[in-house]
Amino acid sequence: MKPLITVIGSSNVDLIVKLPRFPKPGETVLGGQFYKAQGGKGANQAVAAARAGANVCFISRVGNDDFGKSTLLSYSKDGITIDHVSVDNTIPTGVAVIYVDAHGENTIGLAEGANATLTPEQVRRAASVISLSKLLLLQLEIPFETVKESILLARKANVPVILNPAPAQPIDSEILKNVSILTPNEIEAEFLTGISLTTDDAIKHAAQQLRSRGVHTVIITLGSRGVYVSTERENLFVPSFQVEAADTTAAGDVFNGTLAVAIAEGKKLIDAIRFANAAAALSVTKLGAQTSAPRREEIDEFLFSQ
Repeated sequence: MKPLITVIGSSNVDLIVKLPRFPKPGETVLGGQFYKAQGGKGANQAVAAARAGANVCFISRVGNDDFGKSTLLSYSKDGITIDHVSVDNTIPTGVAVIYVDAHGENTIGLAEGANATLTPEQVRRAASVISLSKLLLLQLEIPFETVKESILLARKANVPVILNPAPAQPIDSEILKNVSILTPNEIEAEFLTGISLTTDDAIKHAAQQLRSRGVHTVIITLGSRGVYVSTERENLFVPSFQVEAADTTAAGDVFNGTLAVAIAEGKKLIDAIRFANAAAALSVTKLGAQTSAPRREEIDEFLFSQ
């Protein structure tokens, strides 16, 4: 039976321009290719989790516009429960403008739109769904008060919480102590700890500092270098799978969504990380955010081939 995972977070439409290189301030770079895709960290993670084999309930907010309508339709096609995706009649759906260079790296500008009006009250309306979930997955592209309320509701119901602290912002220890797994990337880990992650020792120190603030498990994603995981019993690097990158836009989101599935299914932590690493590797070989999230059979076949 598929585990139920609740994902709370942002819904965006991504407007993507692939360029030979990033423009400098005031410069126009020709030769680009344009794509439109569904995005938003919350939505990307919800889609990744659904395609990896979970029943997903998504809590989010979109505008009453064409982008919002296409967004809801896309979630339904992936079998995601959207009963708690509400519609704002006055503010448009969130939009991200993304530049991708020839190496697959990206820069992103975000207009939050309706994501900024996802309130704690809307999350409280979904408390019964959260309480039935194997796991709650969150990010930080929605109001922080809503994130806090979501975490407290989950902990009250003894539901484990994975928090992907992106984009980086301050998080007090009273919140962190209620987080089961924290999954920052290098930039976010440095922001939260003040430690520059330039060496292996610095990475280990940053993870230990975050754990000292009450987090049970810290997983720092390191791009092509893999991840570093720190728990009470384990402290080690888990390598990534090497592939040719076309677009790294949603690699972290795919990692988090599929990690949640593997953990909800009861996989051991290192096996869950390897599963998520495989999914993230597959995702960077394709353009777009949700369009790049692999399905379960793709992930299993890739792992079998390694």
